[in-house]
Amino acid sequence: MKIKSIKLREAHKNSGVASFCSILWDLQAQHIVTSSSSDNSICIHDALLLSSPPRILRHHSDGVTSLALSPNSTCLASGSEDRSVKLYKFPGGEFQTNITRFALPIRVLGFNKSGSMLAAAGEDEGIKLINTIDGSIARVLKGHKGYITGLGFDPKSEYLASLDTDGTVIIWVLQSGAAVHTLEGIAPNTGLDASGMNILCWSPDGETLAVPGRKNDVVMYDRDTAEKLFSLRGDHVQRICFLSWSPNGKYMATSGLDRQVLIWDVDQRVDIDRQKFDDVVCCMAWKPTGNALAVIDTIGKYGIWESAVPSSMKSPTEGIPGLQSKNSNGLLLFDEEEEEPNISGSLSDLGEDSHGESEPTSRKRLRKRSFSDDEDFGDEVSMLPKDASRKIPSHNQKEKIKKRKEEQMCTNTSVGSKLQDAFQPGSTPMQPGKRRFLCYNMLGSITTIEHDGYSHIEIDFHDTGRGPRVPAMTDYFGFTMAALNENGSVFANPCKGEKSMSTLMYRPFRSWANNSEWSMRFEDEEVKVVALGAAWVAAVTSLNFLRIFSEGGLQRNVLSLEGPVVTAVGFRDELAVVTHASPALPSNDQMLEFRVFNIRNGTQPIRGRLPVTPDSYLTWFGFSEEGKICSFDSKGVFRVFTDQYGGSWLPLFSSMKVRKPEENYWVVGLNANKLFCVVCKSPESFPQVIPKPVLNLMDLSFPLPSSDLGADNLENEFILHNLHLSQINKTIEEMISIGQDTSSLDDEAFNMEASLDRCILKLIASCCNGDKLVRATELVKLLSLEKSVKGAIKLVTALKLPNLAERFNTILEERLLNESKTATAFPVKNLDTDTSDKADFAIGKSFPPTKSSYDSKPAIPSPSQKLSSPPFTKKGISEAVAKAGKAEIKEQSPNLENTRDATTNKVQLKNVDEVKNAEVKKTGEENKLQKRPSNPFAKSSNKQEKSSLFDSLKKKNVQ
Repeated sequence: MKIKSIKLREAHKNSGVASFCSILWDLQAQHIVTSSSSDNSICIHDALLLSSPPRILRHHSDGVTSLALSPNSTCLASGSEDRSVKLYKFPGGEFQTNITRFALPIRVLGFNKSGSMLAAAGEDEGIKLINTIDGSIARVLKGHKGYITGLGFDPKSEYLASLDTDGTVIIWVLQSGAAVHTLEGIAPNTGLDASGMNILCWSPDGETLAVPGRKNDVVMYDRDTAEKLFSLRGDHVQRICFLSWSPNGKYMATSGLDRQVLIWDVDQRVDIDRQKFDDVVCCMAWKPTGNALAVIDTIGKYGIWESAVPSSMKSPTEGIPGLQSKNSNGLLLFDEEEEEPNISGSLSDLGEDSHGESEPTSRKRLRKRSFSDDEDFGDEVSMLPKDASRKIPSHNQKEKIKKRKEEQMCTNTSVGSKLQDAFQPGSTPMQPGKRRFLCYNMLGSITTIEHDGYSHIEIDFHDTGRGPRVPAMTDYFGFTMAALNENGSVFANPCKGEKSMSTLMYRPFRSWANNSEWSMRFEDEEVKVVALGAAWVAAVTSLNFLRIFSEGGLQRNVLSLEGPVVTAVGFRDELAVVTHASPALPSNDQMLEFRVFNIRNGTQPIRGRLPVTPDSYLTWFGFSEEGKICSFDSKGVFRVFTDQYGGSWLPLFSSMKVRKPEENYWVVGLNANKLFCVVCKSPESFPQVIPKPVLNLMDLSFPLPSSDLGADNLENEFILHNLHLSQINKTIEEMISIGQDTSSLDDEAFNMEASLDRCILKLIASCCNGDKLVRATELVKLLSLEKSVKGAIKLVTALKLPNLAERFNTILEERLLNESKTATAFPVKNLDTDTSDKADFAIGKSFPPTKSSYDSKPAIPSPSQKLSSPPFTKKGISEAVAKAGKAEIKEQSPNLENTRDATTNKVQLKNVDEVKNAEVKKTGEENKLQKRPSNPFAKSSNKQEKSSLFDSLKKKNVQ
């Protein structure tokens, strides 16, 4: 056999010291990349012009021990003696990131077929599986005793094989991280010789694993059983230190410490060519597009062996095998589509989705194939070749695929009158290669990213002091929905294929017992949405079942819902579920219904229709921090459910009123006064995980038409204050009914009434300026405090509106008379000498008239209702009536004047100090005087103010 001479060029200066050097081709065979463990530089050579200077990358502080290039040749990874792994853009060489670090030097790197995962190992304990997109560590595989020098991802994405300096091979299942096969001592023990490391390599079809043998040979092992198949033994007189399969798997190149490189015909198990070098060749790479082999020796010299395979034989790039990209649990991997003759269109691989419960697969098992859901199934089924490695889909399978496709079309809300699909609040759509939100709420977020059949899940809290630190989780089920609260998180996934089952899993953050995590599997149904509350977990399934579990996993209840679920959310003891009430209207309007369940009491306190803006769909649903149900639709309208008018939805925000044309709002939550959302730039409608979303606080604002007063902000403030006051009063009533103390809420209600009065007075001023006197009269009837009415009288008097001032005086007189009657009929006992307006507030709350601001009726009256006046009975009047016993007050009685005089004497007890302290309850402590808002209408002392309303009436009668 004729020995050829190969010219080698110096790539790295190793100073005559034998070092391990690496060499790679890119996918198009346009570049060669080299490195050396004695040099901290990486060289990118022009493969078409080797004499030209290379591009040099110097980012490591020590020798580069390993290189790896992603399958699409866009990302270059390097490991070094400096214990870091770095990523670069390729072929430009721009540095991207330090993706991970080790405690000891790194010896080997390897990408999986899709390039989404990088395996790194060396002298440190364990193999790190790194997500190349976000740099997260998906898993660390531990089991080797020696330094790890060889790594290889199975081309079918089922296994990872590793080899150490002791000669032990471990085959790991990527799905579970378990070591399925451990072959001890089958390769040479290399010790600390770093220039000729043990290496292993999968065949291109993924059926065979090649490992250097202990007899200067190469031993082939079966991929599934790890049984020895055969060996290649020839003229190597020392151990083999490197081996490489040709692209088509027909040939293999082996390099030994005897400084020989042999080319083997694997099928014939004979060497067909060889080359002798001056130094040991420590690394080789076949040219992807031709008959050539790149080599580099331990001195740092490299070259190309042209026509490594004799020209009379089949080319090493002819007949490259196609692969079915499936793993042992059948999870679909989106790899490159293989081209087959006699098949029009492309096929997608589909396997059995058993989530790790299936037995180890056999080499001779049939590979199930299925069409992609996005393709037409018409004529292509009949054109499939009758190949034993594939099954033509049965009629039932095709019917199921067709049915699934029709269901997916029915859930499309943008085409025709279709039902909206179920969604999880606070989640974002799946984006290939990007991390997305499974859940984002006011507490924190759950994110995930998918790669190679499993996902990496992280849980983060906005306030790290509020929630525990939760370790990252590797997800082998493919969870697509999640919910989060202070106690734990719940996950669920849909069915993936005929044999797979939907899974529900709950993970508590704190527990006194071990193994407190639990899961449920669903046959013939799949989970659509999940929710969490106080000590309960809920899931709604495709069979319209609402399943309720305890925090420990006890199945408590199963309820049937009346329509397909849209979404669900939990808050403490309450669970809110939204379902379709009927098919969508021809105008594409969604007909939705909501229910609120109290899980603790087993009741359903609220049920009704959920409104959405015409030609829109629901995009968010949840509870406010105060426990109010809220919704947000695709037209940007935010609604809150209240008990006003028998239970109604109030539109508290409309993005159409405030947003810019290039902005979209992604809602997160609501507190008492602000809406929390993420502002996204069009056309994006949801945020990305990176960079971290920034929460924006939006003011609540009713979508009011432009008023003729030009006081839209005041009218909004008026409605919001009324809404808040109504909520406080309802809470007070509920607390009184169960015997709880309401003093704290009394203070809040009083302050809200004072704020509402100030807003009403501003509106009265606007009405007077706009000559809307009837509206001003309506507004003065809504004032709560007597001093506020007097302030309104002063205001209209200053504006020189005597007729309006007279009407305001009449309203004040009527209210005082009505309240004096009420106080007489229900005398107040055991009251102290408090003469503040807060005492008036308390009396009015305890003895409400027929219509009162503390009635359970709405604080916002409808236009058809007659406006009523809130009470402000004075304490002096109440005491006078109480002393009078049960004497009746009659308007037409001859003794009216005497009654007025007696009452006047008591009213005159109010002096300047009482007016100034009208908003402060006397408790004997001077430091509590500042708790009440100051009276904006208090006047300096004068004689007129000391006189009472009844004195004025008396003077008028005399005149």
